[in-house]
Amino acid sequence: MNGRRERVAVFGAGRVGLVTAACLAEVGHTVVCIDRDTDKIDRLRGGETPIYEPGLEPLIRRNEQAGRLAFTVEAREAVGRSDVVIVAVGTPPLATGDVDLAQVWEVADCLAESIDAPKWIAVKSTVPVGTCRKLEERLRASVGPDVPVYVVSNPEFLREGSAIDDTFGADRVVVGCAEPEAGERIRQLYEPFGVPVFLTDRESAELIKYAANAFLAMKISFINEIANICEKVGADVESVAKGIGMDRRIGPHFLRAGIGYGGSCFPKDTTAQLRFAENVDYEFRILRAVVEVNRLQRLRFVDKIETALGGVARKRIALLGLTFKPDTDDLRDSPALDIANELVRRGASVCAFDPVAYRSAAALVPGAETTGDLKRALAGADAVVVATEWEVVRALDLAAARSLVRTPIIIDGRNVWEPRSVAAAGWRYVSVGRPEAGAASAVEGRTSGG
Repeated sequence: MNGRRERVAVFGAGRVGLVTAACLAEVGHTVVCIDRDTDKIDRLRGGETPIYEPGLEPLIRRNEQAGRLAFTVEAREAVGRSDVVIVAVGTPPLATGDVDLAQVWEVADCLAESIDAPKWIAVKSTVPVGTCRKLEERLRASVGPDVPVYVVSNPEFLREGSAIDDTFGADRVVVGCAEPEAGERIRQLYEPFGVPVFLTDRESAELIKYAANAFLAMKISFINEIANICEKVGADVESVAKGIGMDRRIGPHFLRAGIGYGGSCFPKDTTAQLRFAENVDYEFRILRAVVEVNRLQRLRFVDKIETALGGVARKRIALLGLTFKPDTDDLRDSPALDIANELVRRGASVCAFDPVAYRSAAALVPGAETTGDLKRALAGADAVVVATEWEVVRALDLAAARSLVRTPIIIDGRNVWEPRSVAAAGWRYVSVGRPEAGAASAVEGRTSGG
């Protein structure tokens, strides 16, 4: 490693904290990850990674064995031994839509008790504009004028399922600071990654995170609106998306029609941005429409299922996927959960498959059966509904699956397959924003006698 080797303390052993800690250790920094959850820290010390993120577990183990990465609940000691502190704790939504900063202020109290030497504090947690300034004022008032404390905004832009690649191959690292020397210290921290670092003021950096997520959510809701129009006029949304995405001013990313966005970031951050727009007396009309379109897209999809089946009452439905996206165990605000629960409410019998999260999802879809066995979910199904495009779903042998179901019809909320190939395998295929393929009415693929 070229340049300064830092001693870093990372508050928060969630996805952002663990990925950040492991990646910083990988490039040569000495990192300790702090969490108040004793059970989580014990599991990490015992070789178990408490979240599912591809590539994370071997990265943690390699750097732990090399002596560059450690885990602790003893925050005061860890802070005392570190020069740079990264705040990566959760900022969940309150019932009002405001951001709950309780964990951030808990870290602030801990830092105020622990700091006795200069510290550079980088806030990765997604926080409202002005939070970093308030945190710095609070810490400086606590530790006094003789101990320099610098707080910078350093928002994360990690996608679940590809967080490690997103760290080492980031489009940019954003650093917002009030003093240039503080920004330079954090810039040097990321220098080994070899990615662009954008230096700006703290308020702009805090807003960049919200603005980026709002814009991406807008693209998703926009293409879903286009898909809904495509269904009415006989156009193909994938052709439309490709045609507009070839325009360099628009680009091809986030133009996949489907059942809408979910997860821990887009729903929370769009709602929070609406709320703090209200707090500064501004009506963010376009973002409000984005959120509403996303909410309705889930219900429209259930209506699509009901129309395709002529009603869902007493129908057995194989729902494929429960997490909000593939390659993660995150169920937060997953469209699949709302779809499962609404199908149950309308009288369907739902067997939901997920290769990773089927156990943790069970309590969130109480009226449905959950399983990690794909064949079990398909067995005797009156319809197959795709809600999350896991690779095991993409790789499904459609000809073999046809022999397992009662009625060969797929209603695909993620546009996983090319319609003609599904029809050629003997299925009726209903997707989002594309013409239906296959028989107008599905034939029984399996009799009750097998």
